[in-house]
Amino acid sequence: MTVQPNRSLLTTEEFAAALGLSPKTVRQWTFARKIPFVRVGGKAIRFRPETVTEIIEKGEVPVREQ
Repeated sequence: MTVQPNRSLLTTEEFAAALGLSPKTVRQWTFARKIPFVRVGGKAIRFRPETVTEIIEKGEVPVREQ
């Protein structure tokens, strides 16, 4: 999934798909405040597309030189 910086906010399902996670996991992480999110209209939760890239970069493990 290619994410455009000017694209609208992602739903839980779109965010989960971009990271290869289940929506349930994303909801749990949101509830535990492990990932940043945007609250829209009271209860609706959305995610900034840039957050996908940030999570991937934080989890990247460098190659071990031998």
